[in-house]
Amino acid sequence: MENKKKYMNPYLAGVLLGMLIIISFILTREGLGASGAFKRTAAKIEQAVAPGYINNPDTYFHKYVKNGKEPLNNRLVFMIIGVFVGGFLSGAVNRRLKLKIEHSPKITKKTRGIAALIGGILFGIGASFGRGCTSGAGLDGMAVMATSGFIVVAAIFGGGYLFAYFVRKLWI
Repeated sequence: MENKKKYMNPYLAGVLLGMLIIISFILTREGLGASGAFKRTAAKIEQAVAPGYINNPDTYFHKYVKNGKEPLNNRLVFMIIGVFVGGFLSGAVNRRLKLKIEHSPKITKKTRGIAALIGGILFGIGASFGRGCTSGAGLDGMAVMATSGFIVVAAIFGGGYLFAYFVRKLWI
């Protein structure tokens, strides 16, 4: 029997997220963001695999280890760990904790997985080029009323809407 519990109202969730961003600025003088944690994790892996390379000041990840800094000793890393733990606990408490791949009847689970992986990679590359993910560049920017934040969110939603035309048959 499938659990029919409702999810949180998306408008309420949006308001709560906005309040969380404001609280984050008040308490830490920084906003939220996910891509920074993943960059720091990549820097830690590079530090373990190629310590001589990462210590070169001309490399991409050097800024995370210069002056003996520990790349994973950052609030964003702990925030992302909290997101995963919180998501797991929420799923467990609401009895929604099961492994499944949702997809259209027109495609296979494998095609859905490949499409999701490609989308995630493209979004990660975009976050690197844009110097931040949706949270960091968009939501934090809008929270401080920066024009760039509004432009980023418009571009993300507008680009997603336009791109959806080409991939909609994978889901309809």
